[in-house]
Amino acid sequence: MRRTFLNIAPEEATFERRKFLATDSKKQQHLETIGKTFLQGYEIAIAFNDPNLVIVQLNKIEEEYRGFAFEGAAMGLALLDRLTPWNKTRISQFLSLEGQNHIYMTYVGIGWLLARLPGGVQWYLRKLENRQRNEVNFSPSASSASSAPHTPHPSHTPHPLIGWLAIDGYGFHQGYFHWREYIQGILPPKNLSGYSCRVFDQGLGRSLWFVKGANLEAIERAIAQFQPSRRADLWSGIGLACAYAGGIENSQLGVLKQVAKPYYPQFAQGVAFAAKTRLRAGNLTEHTDIAVQKLCEMSVQQAADLTDDTLVGLSYGQTIPAYEQWRQRIQNYFV
Repeated sequence: MRRTFLNIAPEEATFERRKFLATDSKKQQHLETIGKTFLQGYEIAIAFNDPNLVIVQLNKIEEEYRGFAFEGAAMGLALLDRLTPWNKTRISQFLSLEGQNHIYMTYVGIGWLLARLPGGVQWYLRKLENRQRNEVNFSPSASSASSAPHTPHPSHTPHPLIGWLAIDGYGFHQGYFHWREYIQGILPPKNLSGYSCRVFDQGLGRSLWFVKGANLEAIERAIAQFQPSRRADLWSGIGLACAYAGGIENSQLGVLKQVAKPYYPQFAQGVAFAAKTRLRAGNLTEHTDIAVQKLCEMSVQQAADLTDDTLVGLSYGQTIPAYEQWRQRIQNYFV
């Protein structure tokens, strides 16, 4: 019954269905595989229900694409948590198990669900803001923020730092499924204000990588249509998508770096996030390795260490969210 009523057809991830820009068959096949793997992870979560059983199935998926399956599974488990008031522990359990190694992708997956729930984003932001107010003294070190396990809670509460990635996931969803409004029409995010609009744009930037079929000229033209104040966050999303998802030849990386030059610190920060995400999950790919070397001029390990080192001494309960403080510290390295 769950699979029947909550199913999302694999065709929803095809370029033909989404009307994405298709200029290269190899890129298209790769990006479609990513979308279909996300939906595979979602279907696994809906079918197996139990986080332990879900993780067993996810680990059977090819390493390069496995993170996307964890992302999809997070959406499915979060949905089941919302549908069963008597059992809201699935995401919390997921994060106390191997989902912890995929914590970034898990929160992005939660963002997909928020996009499909009436008032979901506002409900989540209230929980996140409340958590941040109560975590004024939360002081993550490089080790605690990057590797400390979650303790299962009766109802999942957002991580005070990483929790912003759900809003990033919301932005990606809106760009992926509603690109005519949010990318072509340059529509600002609905029902968001303040810093959440910026995180939305970071996810929207990631979606551009798919909507424009990883075509660098099309991506550059699309971002140029946005207000200047939004472009830096969009380029940050492009950096993350390029290094994590991949899809372009190594010879194109230099071109991309040049195109992103006006926003290079933000772009490179996104690349560094991708390095940390893959290294932490143990699914490092050759394309991520090469992208980090060419785009950041450092190794994947050095980029990941940079994201860890800049976590020390973040301030919570301030005007600038700790998540943005963290991003700015990484960006300052690339100025």
